[in-house]
Amino acid sequence: MRIMLIGYSPRLPSFACRFLRTPPTRLVYPLASVRVMTVMGLIGISVLGEAHAQAPAVTAAPAENVKAEGAGTLSEVTVSGERTSGLPTPYAGGQVARGARLGVLGNTDTMKTPFSVSSYTAQMIQDRQAATVADVLASDSSIRSTGQAGGLLDAFFIRGFPIGEGNLGEIAFDGQYGVAPNYRLFTDYIERVEVVKGPAALLYGMSPNSGIGGVVNVVPKRALKTDLTRFTADYASGSQAGGHLDVSRRFGVDRQLGLRVNAGHQQGDTAVDRQARKATVGAASLDFQGERLSASLDLISQVERFDAPSRPFLVPTAGVVPTAPDGKRNVTQSWEWSKVEDQSALLRAEYELNDKVSLFANVGGAHTTAARLFGTPTILNAAGDTTTVPAYFKFDIDRVTADTGLRARFNTAAVQHAVTFQVSTYQDRLNRGSTNGVAVLSNIYSPIARAEQSVAAPTQVSKISETTLSGAALTDTLSMLDERVLLTIGARQQRVKSDNFDPVTSALTSSYDKSAVTPLLGLVVKPWKNVSLYANYIEGLSKGDVAPLTASNAGEIFAPYKSKQTEVGVKFDHGSLVTTASLFQIEKPSGQLTGNVFAVDAEQRNRGLEFNVFGQASPSLRLLGGVTLMDAKLSQTNNAATLGKTPVGVPSVQANVGAEWDTSWIGGLTLTASAFYTGEQNVNQANTQELPAWTRFDLGARYTTKVAGKQTVFRASLQNAFNKAYWSGVASYGAFVQGAPRTLLVSAAVDF
Repeated sequence: MRIMLIGYSPRLPSFACRFLRTPPTRLVYPLASVRVMTVMGLIGISVLGEAHAQAPAVTAAPAENVKAEGAGTLSEVTVSGERTSGLPTPYAGGQVARGARLGVLGNTDTMKTPFSVSSYTAQMIQDRQAATVADVLASDSSIRSTGQAGGLLDAFFIRGFPIGEGNLGEIAFDGQYGVAPNYRLFTDYIERVEVVKGPAALLYGMSPNSGIGGVVNVVPKRALKTDLTRFTADYASGSQAGGHLDVSRRFGVDRQLGLRVNAGHQQGDTAVDRQARKATVGAASLDFQGERLSASLDLISQVERFDAPSRPFLVPTAGVVPTAPDGKRNVTQSWEWSKVEDQSALLRAEYELNDKVSLFANVGGAHTTAARLFGTPTILNAAGDTTTVPAYFKFDIDRVTADTGLRARFNTAAVQHAVTFQVSTYQDRLNRGSTNGVAVLSNIYSPIARAEQSVAAPTQVSKISETTLSGAALTDTLSMLDERVLLTIGARQQRVKSDNFDPVTSALTSSYDKSAVTPLLGLVVKPWKNVSLYANYIEGLSKGDVAPLTASNAGEIFAPYKSKQTEVGVKFDHGSLVTTASLFQIEKPSGQLTGNVFAVDAEQRNRGLEFNVFGQASPSLRLLGGVTLMDAKLSQTNNAATLGKTPVGVPSVQANVGAEWDTSWIGGLTLTASAFYTGEQNVNQANTQELPAWTRFDLGARYTTKVAGKQTVFRASLQNAFNKAYWSGVASYGAFVQGAPRTLLVSAAVDF
């Protein structure tokens, strides 16, 4: 049976054709016949046989009775729509879901998951007025952002390991690497932000940039069961204003066909001196929910431009880290800028052969172009003097991903099995060119405006690298004793192929082709219905090194590095409040040059203890927070100055707490407050330079009512309410980030 999901055009997008090595006609992929076509210049598809698309849902906010303007009581209101099939329901309080997608394992209830997971809902995203994924993840004590306010990219540390610093699709989109925008994801099109903590090579495949601290997966918005038309107007400090339209409709017999469209635009000055921002986003999601077949197609286009974008700072090895300036201060020149454009597409489909077996196939990709003129400032002394060399860069990034497989459910004696088999492939290509300007001097406390430089655009944007990740995974979740014992076992065979090229001649300079097998063992025991004890052993993969020319074994290719995590934990569902505790250890090997021999004999070891809480402490009080304690060290090095020292950017304590209180004296009014604490962070491996600990407070309020008979929510947030000046984080390469200034956010959302 052939089911055509969308209109057909016989041409593939150019970036897909280059990677698939196929003329722009038809692609045949193993285990499924998949016809790929373009829609509005992006990927579309029709599927022959079986395939799967998870049908996400939109979070249903906890209904609250609120008093109408002066008299009477409004009926129950649902702020963010209703849940569609396919996603775990929101937990009490509506901020966190009851489960999350675990890559090849699919949606899994939190209490049945042998991992530490968090799934932040659309309701939480809206109420926190989160503009990007980084804003959402700020609420997680295991995560710290190393991106900066007013910068062009988001990057994170999860459990003390960097994620996304090299970009190239480090965040999964609906379970797939290689689809999400390259540098930053806007929340306009996001339904859930999910985090699986720890290495997860088996669950999602090897991350494109070798991140092993965890996986961030975003679930796109899909059509709701009931129609929605919502317009949100927003304003931020400076003169940053904008609007967002969210429209959801279902059509056809039994409303099987759904359409969700999101469009937004923001522009104006920001809270940072001399900085302006303009961003436009458009996203469309089609889904089909049939008796046997379910499918979805997601399309995203976004553009973001900054004038005077914020940048991280470097210091010389022997330099002193000065006191942080006011967050408004900006040493980037007003004539420096950045512009990033992204287009993404993903088709997912699943067909149920019968009640026990289903087949799935997914294909997607993304294209990113970036142009920018700026430099990374180096702080020269304790007085805060800086030097910066502006550079004109152009980037062209293409990514394509595809997978297919089957899921089967069957019983053997008293054991129920849920088996998944998947084969997958991912490819990316990076083109780059640059031209340098002349050094500019300034000061972090008193930035100096300098004359505009005429830096020529690079004359050549050359191929720098190509990477292919391919593999196969097999998992089995065994359920016993009425789901009181769940054992998950599996393995993934992963091949890593990477070529690097000379930027001038385009000649191949190095080639890498290795493979490895990563296992998973996870156990959940539920001695009581509301208590889960869990343990896991799982591995992550990072691309191995090639011995440098200075080594006696120059050119030797090393197998992918295997990072190993062991973790034990407990989850306690109190009915409307969940508390969790976990103890983990992650060991990450790396290569180093000892004498004249390069070998894999270095290691970073992070041990940690996490406590988390979410839900409702009472009908009018919601909590979301946690504490992460870490003991991280460079456990193996060949340098006495760094052996046993704390890795760059890893604090010993991270803590968050957020509370929402529905007032009793004004119906519909909710007050919010959050506190964030991060301990000292080292800037270099010798631990001779350090950022001080910092604490930040956010305050907010929202009011739910009806205006002219229309459901309306007013929101206001004051981030960094006391205007704390601080260095917020350190990237793994030692650059550190200025904390954001006090920023006021206000918005009004109206359902028509």
